[in-house]
Amino acid sequence: MACAVENEISEELKSIKIDEKHEMPCILVLGMAGSGKTTFVQRLTSYLYSKKTPPYVINLDPAVHEIPYPANIDIRDTVDYKEVMKQYNLGPNGAIMTSLNLFVTKFDQVLNFVENKNNEYSSIIIDTPGQIEVFTWSASGAIITESLASALPTIIVYVMDTARSTNPVTFMSNMLYACSIMYKTKLPFIVLLNKIDIVDHSFITDWMTNFDSFQDALSMETSYISNLTRSMSLVLDEFYEHLKCVGVSSVTGLGMDNFMSAISTAIIEYNTEYKPELEKKKVLKTKNEDDQKTLKSKSSLESGFFTKPVPPNIPINYATSTVEESDEENIDESEIREEHSFSHFLGSKIQSS
Repeated sequence: MACAVENEISEELKSIKIDEKHEMPCILVLGMAGSGKTTFVQRLTSYLYSKKTPPYVINLDPAVHEIPYPANIDIRDTVDYKEVMKQYNLGPNGAIMTSLNLFVTKFDQVLNFVENKNNEYSSIIIDTPGQIEVFTWSASGAIITESLASALPTIIVYVMDTARSTNPVTFMSNMLYACSIMYKTKLPFIVLLNKIDIVDHSFITDWMTNFDSFQDALSMETSYISNLTRSMSLVLDEFYEHLKCVGVSSVTGLGMDNFMSAISTAIIEYNTEYKPELEKKKVLKTKNEDDQKTLKSKSSLESGFFTKPVPPNIPINYATSTVEESDEENIDESEIREEHSFSHFLGSKIQSS
């Protein structure tokens, strides 16, 4: 039975005609606070403009004072972060989350704007709030990510501060967060090793490819967290094999060509792995809905046509009831007259005797 369903789904997928029109890749930039997300977005925007391929830029950080790049859509034009904090009596993180929740109610309009500009721009770049957990683990963040992924080739770019990751424990914390986001979104994933103008990222590449090298770096740590990190490194060893890492300097622009090459590879990964899976889920969902409608119609036929009770406010007029009631009234009156006449007859007989 399962094989038959899979064959039917595969046949329906073959019949789907894929539109070959140009689809802008959507680059969703995530990262810890201070990792350089906004600076990287500014560098990427400048790089694409220099290549005569301008991007469509969206800012989703409602708490930022200024942005160093031209934004086509800015959440601050829609939601006033300080007013949200004052009106709902919230702290900074709560106000950012509430602002995102308010903005996502109009996100269908954002998708319409993006689709209308499909032929005018080369890609979409989205800058997210500095508090990464506000976006990655909130309902609004999931809605935005899934909405974009269902419409456009979407790539997650996790910005990592190379200078702060020289400590192996900090490096492991970043890798754990990157791993959780990748498996949560299930989208093409790139780890951007930022600030390589300060510290070269070769040591991170060495740690990810050479297990013994990372263990040697951990040998200098004697705390409990180092023992936990040593155990976690065994778990993440397989995760590193399928992870794409690119070193970039957002200040100097070093490594931008390598980053764009990684984006091209990620788009192919989206079209070959994620998109077929998405189409399969859509076909399966449609099939389940059709099956439920069929079962519902069958159950209605088996139980009879008049399955719904008559509403109590509709008056019911029984035509035969008035005839029956009039007959009963006539019978009662004739019986009473016969009884009176019989009593009168007995009374006259008694008097004559």
